[in-house]
Amino acid sequence: MGVEQKLGNMGVVTHRLEDLVNWGRTNAMWPMLFGLACCAIEMMDMQAATHDGSRFGMELMRPSPRQADLMIVAGRVSRKMAPVLRRLYDQMPDPKWVIAMGDCASCGGIFNNYAIVQGVDEIVPVDVYVAGCPPRPEALIDGIMTLHEKIRGEKLTDWA
Repeated sequence: MGVEQKLGNMGVVTHRLEDLVNWGRTNAMWPMLFGLACCAIEMMDMQAATHDGSRFGMELMRPSPRQADLMIVAGRVSRKMAPVLRRLYDQMPDPKWVIAMGDCASCGGIFNNYAIVQGVDEIVPVDVYVAGCPPRPEALIDGIMTLHEKIRGEKLTDWA
């Protein structure tokens, strides 16, 4: 006897809990503002009416790390700002993800000197890199979609 005989025509759908949790995580992601340079303008444009980040469940760009689960590092990170970036990352609740937006955040960009961190992955673990100088809002949207695919493949035991 199957589930459909037991429940009749009640409209009940069964699904794996893991898939439902990952669906909720992808469709209710709150990014934290961490714009450091020119890439921040493109990140703000992604939230504007033209590109509408609300389609991806990103209604709000949170200024507080305690309310965010996605950090978008947009622009170059100086050695002086690196401890602040790490502290904000540590204050974010688990699970948390990081997108490095732009060449400066990914690899230091054109700033090959002692004052600029040569890739934000020296400070925090990065999940997705978005290339460009500065990357267009469409590239950031593609990075967000890539992150969504990564999250959909995660297991609940990864966060236990």
